[in-house]
Amino acid sequence: MTSERDAILAALEPVVDGIVATFGDCCEVVVHDFRQPENSVVAIAGSVTGRSVGGAMSEIGMGLLARGDAAEDQLNYITRTAAGKMVKSSTMLLRDSQNLVFGALCVNLDLSGLTQVQQLLGGLAGVAAPAATTTFGDDIDLVIDSIVDSRQLDHGRSWAELSREERLALFRDLEQRGVFAVRRAVPRVAARLGISRASAYAYLAETKENA
Repeated sequence: MTSERDAILAALEPVVDGIVATFGDCCEVVVHDFRQPENSVVAIAGSVTGRSVGGAMSEIGMGLLARGDAAEDQLNYITRTAAGKMVKSSTMLLRDSQNLVFGALCVNLDLSGLTQVQQLLGGLAGVAAPAATTTFGDDIDLVIDSIVDSRQLDHGRSWAELSREERLALFRDLEQRGVFAVRRAVPRVAARLGISRASAYAYLAETKENA
C-alpha cells in the first residue's frame, strides 16, 4: 500500500509543473502527503502561498485530515492569506485502490490582480465577497498558532475567563480541525493558551471520551 501511494505521488510531480506552466505566475499547485502533516508538501510549483517542498499543510488541509476517509473534495473556495492576498483554491483528495485518503492535489490562483475590479463590482451590486483568512506556510507551528488564536477570538475572552464547558468546546473544535493529528501539537497548544501540558492532555482526553 505504501508503494502504491508513493507511486501516485511521484506520478503527480510532472502534472504540477504542467498546470502551472499552463496558467502562469498567478497559479500554484501543491501535492500533499497526509501521512506527514508537519512536512506534507512533497511537490510544488508556483509561489502563491510562499511554501516549498517539506512545508506544512494549511488549515484547510488539517480539517480534511481530521475527517479522514469521509472527507470530500473542496472546490472553488476563496481564502485570504495573512498578507492580504486573495486566493481561489481547489483541494482534490488523493485515494488509493482501497478508497482511503492519503493526500491531496491543491490548485491555488492568486486573484490579487482582480481585487479592485471585484470591489468595484461588489460596490455597484451592493454585496460583499467574504473570504476567510487562512495561514499558509512551511512551519506547522505557525499554522497551529493561527488556528488556536482564531478560536480564542471567537470567544472574545481569555482562557482564564472561559467556563469548563467552553474550554472543552475549544479543545473539541481543535480536534475536529485536525490540530491534534500533528506531532508536538498538544505542547504547542498548551503554550499558546498559557496552560500546562498536563492540563491540555487532560482536556483532550476528556474531549475524546465524550465524543
